This record gives sequence, structure tokens and C-alpha cells, in this order.
Amino acid sequence: MGVGRENPLLEGVPLLGDLPKLERASVLVRVDFNVPLRTDDGAAAVADDFRVRAALPTLQSLLDRGARVTACTHLGRPKGSPDPRFDLAPVRDVLAELAPRVELLDNLRFDPGETANDPAFVEKLINGHDAYVNDAFGVSHRNHASVVGPPTVLPSAAGLLLQRELEALGGLLGRPDRPFVAVVGGAKVADKLGVLRALLDHVDTLVVGGGMAFTFLAAQGHDVGGSLVDRDLVPECGALLASGAPILLPTDLVALEPAASFGRGCGSGRVRTVGTDLPDEWQGLDIGPETVTAYAERITRAGTVLWNGPMGVFEDDRFREGTAGVARAVAACPGFTVVGGGDSVAALDELGLQDRISFVSTGGGASLELLEFGDLPGLAALRGAPNAPHGQQ
Repeated sequence: MGVGRENPLLEGVPLLGDLPKLERASVLVRVDFNVPLRTDDGAAAVADDFRVRAALPTLQSLLDRGARVTACTHLGRPKGSPDPRFDLAPVRDVLAELAPRVELLDNLRFDPGETANDPAFVEKLINGHDAYVNDAFGVSHRNHASVVGPPTVLPSAAGLLLQRELEALGGLLGRPDRPFVAVVGGAKVADKLGVLRALLDHVDTLVVGGGMAFTFLAAQGHDVGGSLVDRDLVPECGALLASGAPILLPTDLVALEPAASFGRGCGSGRVRTVGTDLPDEWQGLDIGPETVTAYAERITRAGTVLWNGPMGVFEDDRFREGTAGVARAVAACPGFTVVGGGDSVAALDELGLQDRISFVSTGGGASLELLEFGDLPGLAALRGAPNAPHGQQ
């Protein structure tokens, strides 16, 4: 699947081998250590170090070439000033164990210049550094200072993690093994309508689940009860369906009675499995068993699978079987499988299936934007670096 510079996403992007001599050089590495935290005896600790470990090959490669390495990342969403809830101390502790020679700067978003892409903050960030590496695919769709600023000045490169992301996703856009099935879920169709259109240019089947499925069902004239629907987009979803696009929708649903609650540890009310027309004010919160079987059959026969987004409210045990069924089907597929970030990865973790996936992306939003637009601000910035290769290599 799309390995090497023949991949269009890698064309013109400098890689680690394109950096100048690094012996005794200082290298700034933008990583994505936006990890979940937990509280242990009143102190914050890293709950999942997957993203830290994912960056280790790049950090070690730079160290092996004699570089002095400084990493930088954001954590959470502080409002442009220091916030103890998002202090990087627990992340720094993990990094000290895994890569003790790597320094970690303070949370980038403690400074308003990061999200504003302030040139003064860029200058402050790169001061004293000889080269820059972007290994943070998960934020490469952001026009932030640490992502797009350093390549305008320093010799720069994509890290090994970013390179692997581009190889995997570029394979999906190039010549994927057929049939190519994309499974897209999540809450709102408004967030993903653009990528759905883009995927329909490439896939043999687009499987739709999650809350976004109800806007499509409403476009078909079904009574969706109290389910989440983006009424403004019903006509656009209807037009996609009328075009004959290969879209697979649920045929049964798991619904919750009106005025009941759902979520992790707080669920109440009656639950029923119904068809595609819901009782008045009942809310569809998962795909039903018939749909799970149909989706799984399509997925397990695929040559290539992309999965992004849960099929229901997975955190509530009453509405987890749709997502779990899709996860098991993706894991069982003998073809090339890519799972894109966020809740889909969390589901794989809970089910112990992550090691059965060909490639697990570290960026949900970045993956979707790359598939939709074919480029990201972080990649465009790297192509403009002073050491960037010209043309396909």
C-alpha cells in the first residue's frame, strides 16, 4: 500500500534523510502527546501512553544521529495561559522513562501565540534550534505556530510516524485493494459530509452508522423519533442517496424511550430494538443486530477497510454492540485495515483488538481532512522548507 515517495501525499515532503548533518545539532520535534490523564492519589498521571510510544522511533533516530532533541506538544485546551489542569509534568515523567535524553517544553497552548500562529511565538519556539521535525500527524490539520511556522525558517522533515500515516492514507487514495469499504460513524453528519463525498470517489461501499445515520434515514422519509438529525442537511443527504452512491444504511436500530438518560454509568429507561421507523420521541442510539450482521459481512469481504467513528453510544453498555460488532469485523478482515483515531481506537483498546489492525492512525480529524482535501497545512509547510525536495523522487 503506497510506500515511498511514489505516494502523492509524500511528494515534495522532506523526510528525516533530507535533514543536514545532525551531529551536535539541536532539533525541535513537534509531537502529539495530547494524552488522556487520570488522577492517582490526588496527582495527575498518564492514563494511556500510546501517543508517547508512537513518537519514540523518530526521537531515537534523531538521537542516534547525534542530535540534541527537544520535543514540544499541546495538552488539552488551555485558553492561552498556564493552567495546572494541563501541565505536562505527568507526560514529562513518562517521556523521562522512555526517552530520558529528550527535553519536553511547556504546553504550547499556554501561550496564545500557538493557536494564533503568531510569528513572534514562532521565533521564540525555534530560537537555538538548527532543524525541525513534524511528527504530530494529529495536529497537522491545524494552522498553528508549532506546525506551520518552523519550516519557513529551519531545515525540516516529516518524522517516521507522520511518514507512516501518509503512506497508509495515501494508499487509500491511490490504488487500494478492492473492494474498498469505508465505515464512518459519529454524531453529526455536518462534521463529515465533506469527507463522505470525497470517499465516495474512492470506495466501493460507504457504510454509515452512529448519530449521523439518522439524517440519511430522515432523507429517506423514515420517522426517526427523537434521534439526532441535522435538518438543514437532509436535502443534501437525500441528493447523495438519489445519486445512486453506494451507501449502506442501518435496517434496524436500538432505541431508548423518551425522557430517559444514557451514558457511562448513568443510563436509565427502557431499550428496544426497532426497524428504521422509531416510535414517537424514542431516540436511536445504536445500530441493531441485523445491521451489525450486514455491516460485518461487507467488512470481512473487503480488500481494504477504513473505519472512523463509533456506531452508537459505545460508553453505555446498552448501546455498545454495534461498535463492538464493527470492531470485531474490521479485526477479522484479511485485507488492509485502517482505523482513524478517537472513539474507534478506544473501542479497539477496550476489546483488545488493536494489534489485529493493519494501521491505527493517531489523528481522527487530521485523517478525515486529509482524505477530504488531499493535503494539510502541516504538509504544505514542510514542502516549503528550505531543504524540501523538488518533484517526485
